[in-house]
Amino acid sequence: MTVRLRLAHTADLDPGELHAAHALLDAAFDGGFSDEDWEHGLGGLHVLVHDATGLAAHGSVVQRRIGHRGRWLRAGYVEAVAVRSDARRKGLGGRVLAELERVIGRAYDLGALSASPEGAALYTARGWQRWSGRVHGLSPDGIVRLPEEEGGIYVWPALAGAPDPAGEFVLDWRDGDVA
Repeated sequence: MTVRLRLAHTADLDPGELHAAHALLDAAFDGGFSDEDWEHGLGGLHVLVHDATGLAAHGSVVQRRIGHRGRWLRAGYVEAVAVRSDARRKGLGGRVLAELERVIGRAYDLGALSASPEGAALYTARGWQRWSGRVHGLSPDGIVRLPEEEGGIYVWPALAGAPDPAGEFVLDWRDGDVA
């Protein structure tokens, strides 16, 4: 199977490409990919994988700030990862992640993402580590604990080395799911 991988900033994607990516994500998440989820994946770099049928896989990395042990780290936050149903189990998700990890390793202090139990195996197989520490959000009303996010965050250390799970993560706030 011949595939073509493209790395592009949101600003460099035309409306048709953005629509195709959004449709792929909506189909992959059985209609459960909200408009806020889509917004979270915009404004950074996108990896698009095309095969003979069209867009087969997508993922993006956006910058977020994560407070940890007295520092605000530049985190490459992985968002909007999906593979078209007929193209799964062919290594395309791994190709998307390899490119996102390359970007994270060269541009950020660490990588982070929130994974469903179904998606976690893809990330752990590539060396992503489940964050076992507490998770907070820097809300408009101050720092609030987010226990519902604990156990679903994964980190991929880049420049900062492995974060200390005895510490805490404070995620910058955003609409919808904070993590």
